[in-house]
Amino acid sequence: MTLLDLQEIDSKVVQLRHRRATLPQLKELATLEGERSGILDRVRDARIVVDDLTVEQTKAEADVEQVRVRRVRDRERMDSGQISNPKDLQRMTHELESLERRVSTLEDAELEIMEKLEEAQAVLTRAEQELAGVDQRVADLEAERDAQWTEIDAELEQVSATRAPVAERVPADLLALYERLRESKGGMGAALLRARECGGCRLTLDHSELARVKAAPADEVVRCEECSRILVRTSESGL
Repeated sequence: MTLLDLQEIDSKVVQLRHRRATLPQLKELATLEGERSGILDRVRDARIVVDDLTVEQTKAEADVEQVRVRRVRDRERMDSGQISNPKDLQRMTHELESLERRVSTLEDAELEIMEKLEEAQAVLTRAEQELAGVDQRVADLEAERDAQWTEIDAELEQVSATRAPVAERVPADLLALYERLRESKGGMGAALLRARECGGCRLTLDHSELARVKAAPADEVVRCEECSRILVRTSESGL
């Protein structure tokens, strides 16, 4: 039974490693990684739009302010009586009217930019909130994953520690054969023969094969004719 004990230890190690590599959190984290990349792209694009519109708004505000200052200056000159020539007054009046129209046009343009900026900022805020939600979910999943890994690693260490004492009780030539088979047979090099069925390939031994196994000495290494694994015989083998 020593070889079977060793196989049980090795199978448990394989199961634990498989469980470690296939945690549901890992699959969701991989999915979220792709989603997060897409959201980051949207955040970046939205931020570029906001930055560009912010520059436009700053320029529009400066343009409006410049025309307003000129308008105020010209009106003050007229109101102060500094201009007495009728032609100059007429020219100044036309210029003020032109400045009024210019201010109105620039203010409309500024308002349009402000509206676009407000919309762009809302898009950016939604994308940033979505990113924050994904980041929080990632953090939660990573915490769950790490907790699971800690638990599995502790069990792996405990199970692995029992292997060496058991392996030492297996003859060197048999152990070498077992290791070769385990490597080539998906982690199972030895299988229990129970009720005439191989625990490795799950096939029932036919009468001639069963007779061969039954006739073999107890210390002889018997292998399954179908899968080549080492057959461990017990009172449950049906021999």
